[in-house]
Amino acid sequence: MIDLRWLRDHPEAYERHLARRGLPPDERRRLLEAVLALDRRKRELETRLQAQQAERNRLSREIGRLKREGGDVAAVLARVAELKEQVKEGEAQLAELEGRLEAALAELPNVLAEDVPDGPDESYNRIEREVGRRREFAFAPRSHDQLGEQLGMDFARAARIAGARFVVLWSHLARLERALAQFMLDLHVGEHGYTEVHVPYLVRPQALFGTGQLPKFAEDLFRTTDDRWLIPTAEVPLTNLVAGEILPEAKLPLRLVAATPCFRAEAGAAGRDTRGMIRQHQFDKVELVSITTPEASREEHERMTACAEEVLRRLGLPYRVVTLCSGDTGFAAMKTYDLEVWLPGQERWREISSCSNCGDFQARRMRARYRPEGEKRPRLVHTLNGSGVAVGRALVAVLETYQEADGTVVVPEVLRPYMGGLARLEPDG
Repeated sequence: MIDLRWLRDHPEAYERHLARRGLPPDERRRLLEAVLALDRRKRELETRLQAQQAERNRLSREIGRLKREGGDVAAVLARVAELKEQVKEGEAQLAELEGRLEAALAELPNVLAEDVPDGPDESYNRIEREVGRRREFAFAPRSHDQLGEQLGMDFARAARIAGARFVVLWSHLARLERALAQFMLDLHVGEHGYTEVHVPYLVRPQALFGTGQLPKFAEDLFRTTDDRWLIPTAEVPLTNLVAGEILPEAKLPLRLVAATPCFRAEAGAAGRDTRGMIRQHQFDKVELVSITTPEASREEHERMTACAEEVLRRLGLPYRVVTLCSGDTGFAAMKTYDLEVWLPGQERWREISSCSNCGDFQARRMRARYRPEGEKRPRLVHTLNGSGVAVGRALVAVLETYQEADGTVVVPEVLRPYMGGLARLEPDG
């Protein structure tokens, strides 16, 4: 959530951020005026209530004086009763205004970092580096869904059970996906210093509000009949572990990791990636979250991205690092790096990790703070999140990168200890 005091003093500066994100002038003005008008009304009402309360206090003292002196208090009592009703009515109006103001603020996206490249869409994203050599094939490489037909990737039964955009993995393919998640967790916990956490997969709406998925992205989520929501990413429960808390500075940075299923309605993805495992309603992901101080968040962003990169390096998967442009940066993020892996079967780069610095945007929504050493007043933390990495897409990349002409797939060396020493996946029959 945006700092209201800053927004009040710098509306033109924030409108420039909205313009960078590609919002048209009418929408920018609507969003800003909704917040600023409600803020003006709220402050005017607070001023009026303060004046009415001050008058009540003065008249209460006056009643005491009149009683001591034997004067007539009827008129003063009547005015005090009138003020009491006015204050009660005003407080109800204030509560209603505060709710509307918070809802209007919740529509505003985060302020972008200055070094985010400008541009309306992903074609303006900036490539920072490309790592690893793409494999040269002596045969035409197949896509993962073509390979998977003989290896245990079952879309037909999944569709019968759950509908489109689900998959059943059998035997060694199921074990390979589990191996990928275990490898990532061991790397991030054992070498990168993250603390593993097992989290709920169902959360209350306020948790999704805290990280910015609600109310804006409700149509992309799955909701239960008792007003709980399936998590779209472990970022939601991991980041909300500090909601409403004041952490001692000595505990920061707090680095957390979890492997969870993720659930997304993909409401805006009709007709996109309908084949294979690229865009599923349910998929597994290893998620990294950092809670840190404002001064350390830029460096922490680089560190988190490097941790995700190391997964791809050890798997031997060619990838590139991309800085998302202003029009492609997510609602809650100040700045985002995407890691894109090369898929030879599709002959294209595909996102496999997204690492974002959210600054204090989520912390303000969650009321998550820390107390600096030697200071009494707490400050908002900075929050960061990143895929470390998406397990299903890593499986896709391994299948397409390590495939052989006969339909077998070589298991990367780092995964073989998790596969009981298995070195190759063989087609059925």
